Amino acid sequence: MKSAVTVCLVPEARSGPFVFHGDLERACTRAAELGFDAIELFPPDAEAIDPRSLRQILHRNRLQLAAVGTGAGWVARKLSLTDPDPAVRHRAQQFAAALVDYAGAFGAPAILGSMQGRADGATTREQALAWIAEALEQLGPRAHAQGVPFLLEPLNRYESNLFNTLHQASLFTATLRTRNIRLLADLFHLNIEEASIPDALRTAGSGIGHVHLADSNRSAAGFGHTDLTAAVAALREIGYDGYLSAEVFPRPTAEEAATQAIRAFRTLTAAR
Repeated sequence: MKSAVTVCLVPEARSGPFVFHGDLERACTRAAELGFDAIELFPPDAEAIDPRSLRQILHRNRLQLAAVGTGAGWVARKLSLTDPDPAVRHRAQQFAAALVDYAGAFGAPAILGSMQGRADGATTREQALAWIAEALEQLGPRAHAQGVPFLLEPLNRYESNLFNTLHQASLFTATLRTRNIRLLADLFHLNIEEASIPDALRTAGSGIGHVHLADSNRSAAGFGHTDLTAAVAALREIGYDGYLSAEVFPRPTAEEAATQAIRAFRTLTAAR
């Protein structure tokens, strides 16, 4: 398994669970100094960072790009794939598709988290899932053309009412024609929704394409009470060899969060 740390460049998400904010060059330099293998990037959109510049920064720091988040589509633009307005859904899909292409050029997947939206008001769950399916049938093959999966992230009940558990998301993706959707297992969300995090990970198995390593309080691993040793052991059992990415709050400070995250990663992945 490999380590990653989150870097957010979206001003509207300044209070969100990302270790580094705002300064990409400085964040990459510090991530490299601490020994991370990669960064997970949350850009305002696909046009915000010149890919040549990003490639140079990553190369200079010997880092990889682990994944790219699409959350700015919701946070900054209120775009959702389940919006009742078809024009908004179309813009949301275009926004996500552009980030699929951007990330794919680096061999990285894009993530669908908050932009999945929710069933609300006149929008039934059945209708919302139909719209999500329609979008994923486009985004999955688009990612496949880049040689990467597309990541669907189950969120806790306070953030979404569509997919709260890995099992719910697995059942849904099994109904799709595209076979290129993988699940993002965020251990913070799993701590809220799963009866057993290790069992949920084992059941999802090869369907897991990315992991957010976060503790029970959305702080760095080791700053809460989740049994992360058991979770990582389950990931090892299913043969997961992807990233454990620290999507956590920068507390007490970004520096302390990053330092604890890489320390915990090394301890957890060394344990047998």
